[in-house]
Amino acid sequence: MRGPLSRVAVVATFLRSFLIQGSWNYHTMLGSGFAFAMLPGLRRIFGSDSERMDASVVRHLEHFNAHPYLVSVALGAVLRLEADGTDPEVVRRFKLAVRGPLGSVGDTLVWATWLPGVAVSALALHWLGVPGWMVAAFFLQTYNVGHIGLRVWGLRAGLRAGHDVGRSLAAADLVGLARRLQPGIVLALGVLSGAVLGGEDGLAEAGILWSVLAVVGFLVGLSGGHRTWRPAAVATVAAIGAIAGWGVIT
Repeated sequence: MRGPLSRVAVVATFLRSFLIQGSWNYHTMLGSGFAFAMLPGLRRIFGSDSERMDASVVRHLEHFNAHPYLVSVALGAVLRLEADGTDPEVVRRFKLAVRGPLGSVGDTLVWATWLPGVAVSALALHWLGVPGWMVAAFFLQTYNVGHIGLRVWGLRAGLRAGHDVGRSLAAADLVGLARRLQPGIVLALGVLSGAVLGGEDGLAEAGILWSVLAVVGFLVGLSGGHRTWRPAAVATVAAIGAIAGWGVIT
């Protein structure tokens, strides 16, 4: 009755995961999308046993929420649990346990790091004079390589580890990866800000001075941490006030 998960079923689940937010609602959030993505695997697992198949689908229609990219971790792990004949109550408790971590880790890595980082990099390319179509292509390719790669990794990790997928998440240290990426994003943002403020035609008109100042400010902040933000804020406000005052006087 219980067959092994086929490659076709796994690929179908992965493709369906891209639509997991298609039926998002306030009652079940990602629950109905989760059940929809699980269907190919559940059909393979339960075969002709329609009663148990229907019962499994109903269970997975319950409330579930996580980051839409890292939900593949839960999909893979739950498929493995179902294929192994795990008690339904254990599966339910597992889903309750992983939804919070998958949501917070995904928000930190994707929404707070990867998306703004790729966007800032694309804007910097624009201000360097790169043609618009190349900037758009860079953004789409870079962002999607990262986010699709994360989805693939998550599904494979869940299928391999099942109930112990938490160890795979801990070993991957996705939050640590976000921390390592963030300083580079801040540096790119500083260079971009200098370009925007320094000249209408981008970095070429702004000159090398803005880039040097951005790098110096970045290194000072990186080494000084919380000890430097107050003096930097005072200096920034004073500079803005001086420039505004000079404009009024002249």
